[in-house]
Amino acid sequence: MVREPEPRSGDGAVIPKITVVVPTLAADESLAECLASLQNQSFRDFEIIVVDNSGKQLVQASNLVKVISNQSNVGFGTAINQAFHASNAPYLATLNDDAAAHPQWLQALVSAIDAGPDIGMCASQVRLAGDGRIDSAGMLLCADGSSKQRGHLDPPEKYLKKEEALCPSGSAALYRRAMLEEIGLFDESFFLYCEDTDLGLRARWAGWECLYVPDAVVDHVYSHSAGRASRLKAYYVERNRLFLIVKNFPLRSLAFAPFHSLVRYFWHAWYASSGRGTAATFRSQGNSMKDLALYVLRAHFELLRRWPVLWKQRRQIKRRLNVRQFSGLARRFSISARQVAAL
Repeated sequence: MVREPEPRSGDGAVIPKITVVVPTLAADESLAECLASLQNQSFRDFEIIVVDNSGKQLVQASNLVKVISNQSNVGFGTAINQAFHASNAPYLATLNDDAAAHPQWLQALVSAIDAGPDIGMCASQVRLAGDGRIDSAGMLLCADGSSKQRGHLDPPEKYLKKEEALCPSGSAALYRRAMLEEIGLFDESFFLYCEDTDLGLRARWAGWECLYVPDAVVDHVYSHSAGRASRLKAYYVERNRLFLIVKNFPLRSLAFAPFHSLVRYFWHAWYASSGRGTAATFRSQGNSMKDLALYVLRAHFELLRRWPVLWKQRRQIKRRLNVRQFSGLARRFSISARQVAAL
């Protein structure tokens, strides 16, 4: 039996099968635990690129870790894109710096994506660190463009089946390079939050499939960097879900999205009054509902300012699915406005 030669780049370097990208802002002990978990992977044909967004060059390169240092925080999507351009691997894995991968994580993901050429993305079983419950088993989509983690706070026993998902959470995902080259990379204007859903929807429009892989387990500290309901998160989540619907939603769904937003705002106010949901958490951190309303207004103003660019991006999306097929897909992986407000 003749052994296939190892793939090499133009300069003769061996090309690994996977590039694992770890963006970091704090570069603290969580990053060290994350990198240690990667060094314990059963699958060995990969490289690690840490993108240091601290602006302080806190991360040092080693034999096992390449480092891209930025002068300031360029955001999640830009960090992933930088690593993509610095690598040649056929697969790109993304992992948050506050996540620790179980030893079979990469092996499970690559086995799943190798099973079919139309599989462009794989979602991990992301568990809450120290808790054991599900953080994410793929993503769900609300009719107003809000995206939430599928299975959040459920026991992992409910998600033991390998099955189709809408798209993965970027906290722990695997992407096919050929897919990214076709549909485009992460939208860098999102900066933080929802860029994984935007990319996932663009991929689904183009006919790529997503597979949830229950054996690809990661323990994740939820919202370690920005906080569970911080002002930063409140603004970017609201602004970016508006960007997402303009770029990706069929016209009929786009027209009805404001109605679903009003329903979600109502439930946010309802749950906040009883001390439940994200809005209540936001208030518990010293913020007011007036502050939240101002962030919503600011997000809509930014939508109007960027509308021409977003509409141009919308027209550039590659579409193999028709509107009926895409809408059916969105309904299969939907979450109600009330459920979004309750989380």
